[in-house]
Amino acid sequence: MLTHALEENTELRPLEPWQAEEFAAHVDRVRDDLLPWIPFARKVVDVESARAFLQSYADRQAADRGRIYGIHADGEMVGGVLFRVFEPSDGVCEVGVWLAPEVRGRGLVTTAVRHMIDWAMNVRGMARVEWRCDPANANSRAAAKRIGFTHEATLRSAWMLDGERRDEEIWVLLKDDA
Repeated sequence: MLTHALEENTELRPLEPWQAEEFAAHVDRVRDDLLPWIPFARKVVDVESARAFLQSYADRQAADRGRIYGIHADGEMVGGVLFRVFEPSDGVCEVGVWLAPEVRGRGLVTTAVRHMIDWAMNVRGMARVEWRCDPANANSRAAAKRIGFTHEATLRSAWMLDGERRDEEIWVLLKDDA
């Protein structure tokens, strides 16, 4: 997949290290919105750190362990989706998302994630796709429900962000559910 149309003038594109400048600028523009939920918003602070982050996903893709894509509207990056975890031998992957506030409500995340799920399950043979989020992230929870994920568990005090223990919800879509 080089690009995949999501709607008119909007597409899903792979993100690669050579796009570090664009990615760094995008993260800088939406950083305040990402900070409560997305750890990479603290790590991607300039072109060099953006390149390192994208290189980590290029390395994951080369090892068949993850992928990252940008959502572009009218030629500008407005969000993204990724396989944070991708385990073909276990048939399990985890999808993650982020989206700039000004383009929410257009179905971009729903369409992009459904495309990724279709590819993961029907091309790569994944049996289970996970969506993990902080229970306080109402937008993420709503998207998981809208896409058809089922809330399976809440892991209490499962991760740290800014020195604060956070719960983590696990939402799941099984091949038989899709």
